[in-house]
Amino acid sequence: MSVADVQVPRGGDYLAQVFDLAGRRAVVVGGTSGIGETAAVALARCGARVLVAGRNAERAEAVVGRISDDGGIATAALVDVTDEASVAALSELAVDRLGGVDVLVNSAGVFSMHETATLPLDEWRRVLETNLTGTFLSCRAFGAHMVKAGGGRIINIASTDAFIGVAEEAAYCASKGGVVQLTRALAVEWIKHGVRVNALGPTDFATPLIQPFLDDPEYREWTTNAIPVGRVGQPHELVGALLFLASGASDMVVGETLMIDGGRTAI
Repeated sequence: MSVADVQVPRGGDYLAQVFDLAGRRAVVVGGTSGIGETAAVALARCGARVLVAGRNAERAEAVVGRISDDGGIATAALVDVTDEASVAALSELAVDRLGGVDVLVNSAGVFSMHETATLPLDEWRRVLETNLTGTFLSCRAFGAHMVKAGGGRIINIASTDAFIGVAEEAAYCASKGGVVQLTRALAVEWIKHGVRVNALGPTDFATPLIQPFLDDPEYREWTTNAIPVGRVGQPHELVGALLFLASGASDMVVGETLMIDGGRTAI
């Protein structure tokens, strides 16, 4: 066979090959709404079998139904990311149901604004335990399986607020800054086992988590002016970056936080 006879994929076929996730097994923690739901649907559309995990069984099943209606394969599970035993049980359940885990997306999180001088310790702990400790527990539980299996991809959800100080967001900024550093530390520790750990760094996106704040005209004006593109993001605008980190297209990307922020951290 000559070189001329070789069929080289081009256009859409080439893109499908580069980002193909057929046969991959994915878990989306916090996959019941917002960024997590978008991630679960996108992974399924690229061929992955997806376990959608969250605190609300009804919402988890709704996302599974959406994926199934779209021709994908998904199942639901409950998890409380602040509970060590709950996260450990989820990892075992995922391995049992899927036969292993190739892709983990950590999207569970809470958002909080409060004047720091009067910030209750309970609120500080709630934010840190969900956003940072919850991400750690999930990475540790699933990472152990990936290390043993010899590979995998972990995608944590960080934020522009990991890099920019924002008034009245001390707990949130600290939690997301911790996610970035956790991502880096795990990345350099686990890459020798074939486990690639990276993060996405979105600015404000129109999701149920942030919507109550966006409904405040003062907050919406502030955040819109702070983002150079002049608007908040839409969940579908995260898909390209997510699939890049989930697929073989990002094999040489290790420990990075890929910003999807409309230029927010460029200024």
